[in-house]
Amino acid sequence: MTYLPGLNPPAPPTTVSWSPALTAYNFGPSHPMAPARLDLTARLARSLGLFDLDHVAVVAPEVATDGQLEMVHSPEFVAAVRRVSADPTADEPDRGLGTTDDPAFAGMHEAAARIAGGSFEAASRILDGSALHAVNFGGGMHHANRDRASGFCIYNDAALAIQKLLDGGVSKVAYIDVDAHHGDGTESIFWDDPRVLTLSLHESGLSLFPGTGWANETGGPNAEGTAVNVAVPAGTGDGAWLRAFHAVVPQLIAAFAPEVIVSQHGCDSHRDDPLTNLKLSVDGQREAITAVGNLADRHCGGRWIATGGGGYSICEVVPRIWSHLIAIAAGRPVPLRTPVPEDWRAYVEDKFGIAAPGLMGDDVELWWRSWEAGFDPNDAVDRSVMATRKAVFPLHGLDPWFD
Repeated sequence: MTYLPGLNPPAPPTTVSWSPALTAYNFGPSHPMAPARLDLTARLARSLGLFDLDHVAVVAPEVATDGQLEMVHSPEFVAAVRRVSADPTADEPDRGLGTTDDPAFAGMHEAAARIAGGSFEAASRILDGSALHAVNFGGGMHHANRDRASGFCIYNDAALAIQKLLDGGVSKVAYIDVDAHHGDGTESIFWDDPRVLTLSLHESGLSLFPGTGWANETGGPNAEGTAVNVAVPAGTGDGAWLRAFHAVVPQLIAAFAPEVIVSQHGCDSHRDDPLTNLKLSVDGQREAITAVGNLADRHCGGRWIATGGGGYSICEVVPRIWSHLIAIAAGRPVPLRTPVPEDWRAYVEDKFGIAAPGLMGDDVELWWRSWEAGFDPNDAVDRSVMATRKAVFPLHGLDPWFD
């Protein structure tokens, strides 16, 4: 199926991971990773009627067990998180715990493991066929690596979902990361695993944390070509970003032929995000979500797990984009000119003292130049795209100039 408003295609059985308990992932009132962004997303999705669809199951996630977490994290790291969780004064900066990005807080282990449990459950439901699509908008903790927390991320739930799929018999998984930041943790966990293709489209490390994710980072000796990075310059907007996405991602997904797509939809690439320097709109990010869903339909029989990620414009941006994510995964996309429900807008004004957006989109005109129109060596985004295509495409039997 292709997600186009008005066609009303058959609805895929969809699981959404949500419980107010997810808001316990809370680094404190001054931290950008505000738990309110999750609550506001759930409230907006409910106001839009998405949680009431017959084919959508809203499932409260369980706390992942230590054994499950150790599928992708070292036992020593899980133990360290448990220590800090029990005693927040016991900082472990060598493990990334108790830092400015990841301040220690009581209950950290349970809060982070519950997010991981949501993505683990999503993978389980894809494996047993009870869901075709699964969304954990509280997940997407893509900076956490095997032994260390990083960048607001404690446990890497997306990596856990991928490993669960592999252990459940899936032969190949593609991971697509459209967060403004490089998906370094997920990439590192599967760096030398030829069964996992990680694709990250992000702002250049010259201007943004974590400073990695270059075109020449292509995977380990046993998995060369399975790490793919497109680093776009600061200031990149909808048209150039979508051109880069469509010049790299669909071709490699087709060549790799995964059985399941796991995607990370950090929405901090929005032009209003306070921590990044990209210039995308809600409309452009919704287009990327649609493209990922269509790739899952075309190449994976629809099997798709979608997570959240970054995004720090808490009221104006995050809830709209992740509500679009839920809607598209549920096969019931919300048109961009749909008015934001009045009850949700009233809640935002009462709770935060600001005027909420009036529409579900930013009312921009989306257009991008197809890669087939030609490579422009004077364009910084085109140069980044070509660097990635030259580094990776031949390893998949593709021509960097023409495919």
